[in-house]
Amino acid sequence: MGTLAQIWRHPIKAHGREAIVSARLDPSRALPLDRLWAVAHANAKLSPSEDGWHRCPNFSRGASAPLLQALECKVDQASQTLTLTHPQKPGITVNPDDANDQARLIGWLQDLTPDGRPKPVAIIKAQNAMTDSQTVSLSLINLASNDAIGAGLGQGISPLRWRGNMLVAGLDPWEERSWVGKNIRIGSTEFYIRKEITRCRMTEANPETGERDADTLGALKRGWDIQEMGVHAVVTKAGEITVDDKVEVL
Repeated sequence: MGTLAQIWRHPIKAHGREAIVSARLDPSRALPLDRLWAVAHANAKLSPSEDGWHRCPNFSRGASAPLLQALECKVDQASQTLTLTHPQKPGITVNPDDANDQARLIGWLQDLTPDGRPKPVAIIKAQNAMTDSQTVSLSLINLASNDAIGAGLGQGISPLRWRGNMLVAGLDPWEERSWVGKNIRIGSTEFYIRKEITRCRMTEANPETGERDADTLGALKRGWDIQEMGVHAVVTKAGEITVDDKVEVL
């Protein structure tokens, strides 16, 4: 049995993170305010869809713009604003639903995209969440698996590289891989573990600096012949999750 050690939300896909203590979850929904917005780039090919979901290559992400990994985000629900900060520049506070603020944010993001990569052009809002998979889920990261990857690299690595929602302590390394196809409970919420999460070059970037400094994909391949880290957890029974809740397989 593990313990929910941290909860993280990412209001704008690939653009900042915020730790929270608890959340109310509903079936087939994302963590509230997680990936509710995304930043479309100049090469995006967005087509109408029933659920408003679009494939991740349409959006600016850390795989092609590693400096984005160092963004942090603070939500002010009273004013309906987000404050984004980055170690290389002054922060910005915006309402991501306001057209003028969207333009300000797009301008602010320009120099975080490398030359030769398509620049940000628009803020897109999801109906549920702009997760990488169309089946909306929360991502669960086993902290022991993260440590095992760090050991293989010969350097400690932050679990924030994986941009997970629920970070779990007290498990054996890779124990979460055996949960695929099973149900788990955290707090009063139940989840179906749908599949493992295939990883990209985003995870090579340090979440404090945005610099690529760890061959995470190479470590996964060399150590375990995989490209996966963490699992997709689909909410099946509504409830609350809170830091320090027990994590149990049903």
